[in-house]
Amino acid sequence: MIVGVPKETYPGERRVACIPAVIPSLVKGGMEVRIERGAGDAAGYPDAAYAEKGGVIAPSRERLFEEAHIIAQVRTLGANPDRGAADLPLMRRGQCIVGIAEALANPGAVRDLAARQVRAWAMELMPRITRAQSMDVLSSMGTVMGYKAVLLAAEALPKMFPMLMTAAGTVTPAKVLVLGAGVAGLQAISMARRLGAAVEAYDVRPAVKEQVLSLGARFVELPLETGDAEDAGGYAKAQDEAFYRRQRDLLTKVVAASDVVITTATVPGRTAPVLITADMVAGMTPGSVIVDLAAERGGNCELTKAHETVTAHGVAILGPDNLASTVPYHASQMYSKNLSTFLLHLVKDGEVTMNMDDEITKATLLTRDGDVVHPAVRAMPGAPADG
Repeated sequence: MIVGVPKETYPGERRVACIPAVIPSLVKGGMEVRIERGAGDAAGYPDAAYAEKGGVIAPSRERLFEEAHIIAQVRTLGANPDRGAADLPLMRRGQCIVGIAEALANPGAVRDLAARQVRAWAMELMPRITRAQSMDVLSSMGTVMGYKAVLLAAEALPKMFPMLMTAAGTVTPAKVLVLGAGVAGLQAISMARRLGAAVEAYDVRPAVKEQVLSLGARFVELPLETGDAEDAGGYAKAQDEAFYRRQRDLLTKVVAASDVVITTATVPGRTAPVLITADMVAGMTPGSVIVDLAAERGGNCELTKAHETVTAHGVAILGPDNLASTVPYHASQMYSKNLSTFLLHLVKDGEVTMNMDDEITKATLLTRDGDVVHPAVRAMPGAPADG
């Protein structure tokens, strides 16, 4: 069973799907790992390191696709729609494609994979169950994003984060507000606290209050009727516009009092909810900073522009793209561990198992035998209504 790891082609993507350290475990599991030349260079993993651990450097990308039974990527076609299309002709019937697919946001790409008769799995659809924790790429990449968001904010803010008592007087701590207390939000809280900021956090899910408090932040409680705000996977459910309007009204004063706001709210397969309006930005103190981690999904701030920094009313609004890729060494390490664990779950006795009674396999499988088989993806606009 040959696992092929091609070089990522998405613009600016520096991560690699497999690092040298996981190769021995894959070999022990009956797999041979082949790497496209230079695939790990941008992340700090040279070809020699792969060879030392038992990996084989493929002579070309075309040869890699030709020989590999499984193609392991960070970004498969749906998450790399432009340049990823060049790989479609290289795929063959029965080949397995594993990686982040952005399947709910780009069901048309899933249909294209089905047309190539490949079997495709989406790592971002990993179920939030105990058995799958070590395969959860959203949590891994969210950890990196939350960490890096605070560093971006600290650099952009014309203040220091910690309280300092100096001969020149006392420096008051920066006030940081984190909207959304998922993995990225909790990491942002932790990082901002380490830098000495006074941190507050808000989440529509009251159940996360204890986690926020455990990190030394204050939990912002709003008089809102949230009902069942959390889905079965632990993610925040989408709310109607009336709810978001009321939420924005109540958050206005909290946002205005903050030096930094880090937003992390996304809903799988949907445009990110707007939590901060242009009027709310106007009410912030000039020099304040917003770091919008939902920029690629439309943004939690009305004024966010993906891949850009916008200044409005003296407030810097950062819309970073592919933030996890800016820390490629450790992001690749974490992703590679998630991916290799998943591959060891799928491959038994040298064959890819298709146990549809297994919750992990069923939740992540997108295509099989020319059909789009994932129910949620099939229900999205642009996906086929039937096989």
